[in-house]
Order: sequence, then structure tokens, then C-alpha cells
Amino acid sequence: MTDIYKKLNEASQTGEPVCLCVVIETKGAVPRHAGSKMLVYPDARTFGTVGGGQVENETVDAALRALKTGKPEILRYTLDARKENAIGICGGDVTVYIEPQSVRPILLILGAGHVGRSVAKFGQLLDFRVVVQDDRTELCTSAHIPGDVEFLPYPMEEIPAHLDINEQVYIVGVTRGSDVDVAGLPAILEYMPAYFGLIGSLKRWGTTKKALLDNGVTRERIELIKSPIGIDIEAETPDEIAISILAEVIQARNS
Repeated sequence: MTDIYKKLNEASQTGEPVCLCVVIETKGAVPRHAGSKMLVYPDARTFGTVGGGQVENETVDAALRALKTGKPEILRYTLDARKENAIGICGGDVTVYIEPQSVRPILLILGAGHVGRSVAKFGQLLDFRVVVQDDRTELCTSAHIPGDVEFLPYPMEEIPAHLDINEQVYIVGVTRGSDVDVAGLPAILEYMPAYFGLIGSLKRWGTTKKALLDNGVTRERIELIKSPIGIDIEAETPDEIAISILAEVIQARNS
């Protein structure tokens, strides 16, 4: 039992989505008693069990749906073979509660300049777990970007060694130039974030894209990036640009 809670805590610490499934009521002959628990991860991995067989298969399917909707659910199964909707032959009934665990999505900001600082400011208000990366270590400080912000003062290509990039990560690239992007983006493009946007003009993006292709990055991976970034609101100031960017991030998250 303690192993379940240990795994649940690990997921919370790393930001990995997981769904907790608990047998909350049983009647008659059933494979597992009330209180039995199972964790389901987005890739359909499981830890623990709620009884095996079709009960478990259907619970996993429901948990995967819940991880996408964010909504808990109560599932009722009958194992009485005399009933049309029976999914087993043990003879009893099982009720399972599934609850997707609330995981704060990560807003990974590449670049700690003026726009990056504004994106971090508003990202905190939107309850993202804000992580700022920049190889200029003097900018990766709470004096420069205040609040509940984590810093990665490393080159972009080293990010995967310090942060798991998964479907709960929204990447906002507001770096200082195409040369930085060309050097660092290939390592990031090995992974599949929920959103990846990159600041810059169409000309800058064209230059960056060509260099990435020349360096062996596939067109399919490059197309993960949205550039120019943000919703067009004629933004000019860093705060206005940040708002346009985060509006697009919210759109991606809600869809």
C-alpha cells in the first residue's frame, strides 16, 4: 500500500500525470477487496491492481480518458454472469473510483530577457509551474525574475538532462537569436511537448529552419514548432507580447 503512495508522490514531484483508481465498494465474490488501488499512467502503464481481467482493462481505458478530461468518475461493474452487462463470472459487483491527479502544467521559457521575464510574470498568475532557461547565469536569478520560478542556467541543449519534457510541458522560445536556437533546438525536438512556440520574424524563422534541416533535423520534428509565436494583437511592449503568447498557450492547453 505504501508503494502506491510512494509512486503517487514521485509523479507529483516530477510532474508526471497519473490517475488513481480505488475499489470503493464490493458485493459478493470479487477478485479484490475495497481499498485496492492502482495507478494508471498516460502510456497505459499500471502500478497495483483493482482485480485484473476485464474489470482492470475497462478501468485502465476509463483512467486514460480521465487523464485527458481531468474529470473523476465512478465506475460500476457486475461480475454476475446472469446479467447482460456482466464483464466477469465471479458473481459479485465492484465499484471503482478514478481520479486524475492534478498536475500543474509546466511553462518552460527559453530565454530570460525582457519578454521572457514578462512571460514568467503572467505565467505564474495562470498557475503554471514556471521554469526559465538561459545560459546567461546572471539572468537566472530571483532578483531578475521574481516569484515562484525555477531556473535552468544551462545551454538549451542540456535541458533534457534537468527537466522531463512531456505532454504537460508548454515551451515558449524567446531567445536572443537564431544562432542560439540552431544550437539548442535539436535536443529539445527529440521530445513531444504539449506546445512549442518560437519568437521571431518570418525571416528569422526561415533562417533557423533551414539551418536545422541542414543539421539533420527532420522536417516532421521542425513542424512541431509554431513560429512566429503568439496571437496577433499588434503587441509592442514586452508585457503585450507576453500576453499574446500566453493567449496562444491557453488556447493550446484548452483544446
